[in-house]
Amino acid sequence: MPIPASGSEPGAWISLHLVSGLGAESIRRLLQQFGSPAAILSQSSAQLTQWVGPKVASAISAGASQERVDLSMRWLEDDSNHLLTLADDDYPARLLEIADPPAILYLKGRRELLAAADRAGIAIVGSRNATPGGLQNAESFGRALSEAGLTIISGMALGIDSAAHRGGMEGRGSTIAVVGTGLDLVYPARNKKLAHQLAEKGLLVSEFALGTPALAGNFPRRNRIISGLSRGVLVVEAALASGSLITARQAVEQGREVFAIPGSIHSPFSKGCHQLIKQGAKLVDDAADILVELNLTPGSPTPAATRDNTAADVDGILAAMGYDPVTIDALTQLAGKPAGTIMARLTELELAGIVASLPGGKYQRLG
Repeated sequence: MPIPASGSEPGAWISLHLVSGLGAESIRRLLQQFGSPAAILSQSSAQLTQWVGPKVASAISAGASQERVDLSMRWLEDDSNHLLTLADDDYPARLLEIADPPAILYLKGRRELLAAADRAGIAIVGSRNATPGGLQNAESFGRALSEAGLTIISGMALGIDSAAHRGGMEGRGSTIAVVGTGLDLVYPARNKKLAHQLAEKGLLVSEFALGTPALAGNFPRRNRIISGLSRGVLVVEAALASGSLITARQAVEQGREVFAIPGSIHSPFSKGCHQLIKQGAKLVDDAADILVELNLTPGSPTPAATRDNTAADVDGILAAMGYDPVTIDALTQLAGKPAGTIMARLTELELAGIVASLPGGKYQRLG
């Protein structure tokens, strides 16, 4: 049964959303029964107890903190801030397909990107502690897929998420960040500049009320929205215990495609991707692979073009190091050159963006 449009009053929606212990599933059940948030809020505890527990029923009757409601209403006075509810015509159809669609979403930025993501959205996720190569892949795939018209969806975490957002903002499809706090907060704080850029060029989305801090349990929960908004999920780098694998699992449960970029068999950040590929995720090394799987027309730019390092490799050091992380000691043996020569050349190559230094005194060639 569709939710009646009469329940679209922002204040009533916010009041209902702020009731402690009342989740999205219970809100949907109450809306089916009473028709609108205003009607729900007008019911007695006895009437509500038929549909929710007595403690929650009492909380609904008592009403939410007026101070918090007023805070949200003042926040909505900014033209860049929006409230999206189940009653709105532009509520994403893909989110309605998932098991637990949020009853309300707070938005900051370009609201129209939700419709664009509904047509062609791709999630890009991965490790917070990404390698330089992983960051490069996330940004280049994000840029190419955005330029091809896809909206890039991620979680604004450090590492792969941030790189994907940066790439997405460079293309015409732009990017959506689904966050795990209230939209009046920025987490992590190091992403304050990125958050401002997203509010201007992309869209920030949260199902959590204003003032909600960075609680550990909220981040796995928001992952269902990241995958739910998308047609598929690309995992760039992930350890075996990575939260990105939760997003991938939810994507499978939601009937979405799962893609993974392979990496070195020696890298812990590739283990999660390799496990996904073993379980049936599609191996990709080019943006066109994703476009073909989603039956979309490939755009002109793709991230697969590997940097041509031929001219930089006059002494064969790049060929000797391959693409796996390697120590200087190992490279001196592989290249057959003195450690001093290797060190000098690695410094030159790093400054040129061809090689990256890694923790533990290792170096890796960038694709």
